Amino acid sequence: MVSDPKPNDIHPRNRPIEAEALRRLAEEWRLAVIDLIAGAGLGHYSSTFSIAELLAVLYRHTMRLRQADPAWPDRDRFLLGKGHAAVGLWPLLAELDYFPADWLPGFGKLGAPLTDHPNMRTTPGVDFSSGSLGHNLSVGIGMALAARLRQQDYRTFVILGDGELHEGQVWEAAMAASHFRLGNLVAIVDANGSCAAGPTSSVMNIEPVADRFQAFGWRAFDIDGHDVDAIVAAFDALPDPESAQPVCIVARTVKGKGVSFMEQEPRKWHLGFLGSEDRIRAAAEIRERL
Repeated sequence: MVSDPKPNDIHPRNRPIEAEALRRLAEEWRLAVIDLIAGAGLGHYSSTFSIAELLAVLYRHTMRLRQADPAWPDRDRFLLGKGHAAVGLWPLLAELDYFPADWLPGFGKLGAPLTDHPNMRTTPGVDFSSGSLGHNLSVGIGMALAARLRQQDYRTFVILGDGELHEGQVWEAAMAASHFRLGNLVAIVDANGSCAAGPTSSVMNIEPVADRFQAFGWRAFDIDGHDVDAIVAAFDALPDPESAQPVCIVARTVKGKGVSFMEQEPRKWHLGFLGSEDRIRAAAEIRERL
């Protein structure tokens, strides 16, 4: 039984925070990801680094959440379609007291609750599991429809990889979302231009992404996915959850953002491991900006 929330338990939508603080948080989380993967021995760096600023704004400014209560019925929902970036979520959820911070060093170890992809059965704060690409926009539609049926005003946010858009189920979901008039659904495409098989649009062209979502009845537009001010402005301008048109924000990002040698070879660092020298180089580059 969840008790009635106290006012100081609630993190309201669009809560005040300086843009510089959000930039610093994104950099600090990049450092945290390096440390977590160092303990695990293998992990997804570049796909996680491309969404650092998006996650910072969502969890520290935009989404309505309740401290220490990951199952609070009125929370905004978050789904990570590109589940291989889950390591970037774990420091955020620990800060919300969704699980003890001493879980973090166990990331990626056999039997540990914090896994390389989100698992709703082991990790509080994961609204739905992911790993196999293409499913979570459909799941987000179910959550958005549930809000309508229950007369709740929470939003559902879904981060999709641009390579994930190769999955046909994404476009079936896009068609359904506008059909059901789900203005409480927000898709965020991490358009970093690269997937495991190569440049995204060379593997299977997906451009122009915003126009394609618009053709399915969405409001869709591009932003710079590393510009904190642009991200905040886009999320602050979201329509009321009771509105009738879903929103797709195409965030133009750089895979491996923040570490120059990862930006230059994004596929190499899609899944990998930093040796001690490279780990020092990467961390130093990030700390230089702090």
